[in-house]
Formats: sequence, C-alpha cells, structure tokens
Amino acid sequence: MLIGQDDFFHLTYCTKVHPGCGWDELFGNLRALVPQLKARLSPTRPFGLGLRLSNDESLELLAGDRLARFQEFLTRHRLYVFTLNGFPYGTLAGQPVKERIFAPDWRAAQRLDYTLRLVDILARLLPPGLEGGISTLPLSYKPWITADDDVALAQITDNLVRLTARLIEVEEETGKLIHLDLEPEPDGLLELSGEVVDFFQRWLLPRGAPQLARTAGFREDEARRRLLKHLRVCLDTCHLAVAWEDPAAALNSLAQNGIRVGKVQITAGLEAMVPANGRPRGPLARQLTPFTRSPYLHQVIAREDGGRRRRFPDLWQALALMDHCPQGQWRIHYHMPLFVERYGALTSTREATREVLRLLRAQRFCPHLEIETYTWEWLPAELKRDLLESLTAEYLWVLEAMGGNKGYQPSAFSGQPRPDIGEAGEL
Repeated sequence: MLIGQDDFFHLTYCTKVHPGCGWDELFGNLRALVPQLKARLSPTRPFGLGLRLSNDESLELLAGDRLARFQEFLTRHRLYVFTLNGFPYGTLAGQPVKERIFAPDWRAAQRLDYTLRLVDILARLLPPGLEGGISTLPLSYKPWITADDDVALAQITDNLVRLTARLIEVEEETGKLIHLDLEPEPDGLLELSGEVVDFFQRWLLPRGAPQLARTAGFREDEARRRLLKHLRVCLDTCHLAVAWEDPAAALNSLAQNGIRVGKVQITAGLEAMVPANGRPRGPLARQLTPFTRSPYLHQVIAREDGGRRRRFPDLWQALALMDHCPQGQWRIHYHMPLFVERYGALTSTREATREVLRLLRAQRFCPHLEIETYTWEWLPAELKRDLLESLTAEYLWVLEAMGGNKGYQPSAFSGQPRPDIGEAGEL
C-alpha cells in the first residue's frame, strides 16, 4: 500500500499472521483474506504484501507451477510483493518455538541456502523499478555464541559475503536491487545498534570486503560500498523499545557508520509496572500469565528504580521471580495489537512506536514498512477480534500515526475500531 504525499512509503503486513503449514495452505489463506483487505484499504491502487515463507514453503513455491499461479493471483488483484520475512526457518504452526526460532543461524549452510532461495523468489516477484528486502535473524542467539568466538563470527561473515555476491549478480542480471536486512532482537547476537555497528566495523567490512573484492573482481573500497548497499538493518519498533534504546540515537549511530535501514517492522511490545515491595503483585502476575502460553520466546527487560536493568530470557521466568524483583517497569517482547492502548493494568510500547514513525516521516530513512503483529492466535480471549477487522484497525492506526494519506478512502472500510479500544479491560 503506497502512502505519503509522494507515495514514498510502501506499507504492508507480514503474512506470518496466517496459521498453517505449507505453501498451499498459506496461499489459500491469502486468497481468502487479502482481496477483502485491499478492498477496504486500497480499492483502486496497488496493495503490497510482506510474504513470510518457511524453508519448506520456499521449496514448495518453486516446484511445479505454484510460483506462476501466485504471480497470476498478484496481477489479477493488483498486489505486489516487495519484502520477505526470512527470519523463522521452520514452521510456526502448533508447536513450541522458543529459542529454536534462531536456528539454523548464520553459521550454517542451511541458513545460507534458504536465504539464497528467498532471493531467487523475490527477484521473480519484485516489480521493475522497486527495491526489495529480506529480513533475517540477528545472526544468532546470544547464549549460543560468545563475543570472542572468532571462529563463529568468521563463519557468519563468510556466509553473508556469499549471500552478497549473489545479490550483486541478481542486480546485474535483472536490474533489481535486493538487500538483506539483519533484525536486532533482545537476546539476539545483534540486539543493540552499537552491536550492529561493532559487527560491521570489526567483522563484516574488514574481513568481508577483501573476500568480496576477490570474488567479484572489485576494488576493496567498491566491495565495502556493495556490502553496505546490500546488507542493511530491519528495525523492529517493539525490539527497539524492549531493549530501551533511544530511537534517534540508534538511527544516528547507524547512519554515521554508513549502515542503512532496509525495513521498519511496525510493532508494539507489552509493558507492565511492577509495584513497590509490600504491595500486592498477584493481580498483575495473573494478568500476565496468559501471555506465557504462546509458543514463542518473550524476553523481558526490566528498568528498575535507579535505572538498573534486569533481564529474563522468557516471561514465565520473570513471573516466577516477580515477588523478589524490585519496583520497576517491565518491557516484554510480546507483539501487542497496535490499536490496543491498555489491557487492564497492562500497557504497550506503542508510543515508542509512534516516535519512530515520527522520525520516519521527518527523515524518510526507509521506504519499506511492515506491520508484524503475529500473536493473534495466542492473545487472551478479551483481546481477540476477527483477523480482517484486526488487520484493518492496525493499518488505520499506522496511517494516523504517519499523518494520514490522501489516497486512503475511508468509505472503503465498512466498520470502525470499536470506540472502547484502549480502555482498561473493556475490549
């Protein structure tokens, strides 16, 4: 969906929200929902899709006539694909995922082969004249690799150089620019902007540029430029908030080191205020407990009185120790619907998301925007709404936060988000 006065921004949602397993099931979900969503939000103009494909689904899509049939569906409904989510390698349906979401990491040949396949798919789907991006994991899970593990970091760098060499070939063969967007996440090997800069400056450029120069026949300075052109950052606004990073400072740090943002994932995390010792915490713990039942990893970073930070690998571990924690503010990596301001005693980080979007409007540092709330299936019953209604409400929230869009037609939306959305416990 094109937004902005000059259609600079491309806004989509990530199809990770659709439960199921296998390309045929995913395609069925897209056929059932996407034309309805487009009719509400962009009835007369092209509508973008952020496609999430598992490793198996990427293989299936390239088999037989599936890709041709998908392209025909896109053309018939005036849809286009400009970004892929290549972070989760396996299926997400009906099984615990937790830290396995990071496997295989960028040390592994399987991760490289899967991502190369996504490059080939996006190169065939991407409209001419439009750049494309593929988001991927933050290299690995931090508990798996120490900062001084030179062997692991060298393996990661070498695989990213191989991927970049293919991206260069695709651009030379087709004229299509595709970039890989590393997605920092709490407890990821890359979590903070400073860690991204450190990896680029200590590993990717000094080790990768000479390798790419030899492989592609470039001068070393040109190889550095190509690495920075094709390897970028996926900025997830929930991750940024949960990590307690200042958005302006993070963006400045990346820009000063020549690192571009390839995609902004528009998300909001869960937030809770832990009361002072001696005050009852049971009600807060009971309200948070349903959020532990999803199969995903929900990291917690608490800012306690005095500014001290305390980390928990998952929400259930934080709740087990809540009675022993000081008073403070918890930020939780649990993607909440953007249109929900408050749920009982809980809030979200959506105002931090709004601040990133304000910077985005002002600085226009990235054209690719993707709504990535994927927890609908696991939300408490009071927060659940029909998926079509939920996605519509999220788009409307983003459009308002981005300052509206002259091409948006309100009459295409037959309903409005209920007026009580955002009121405590009254959803």
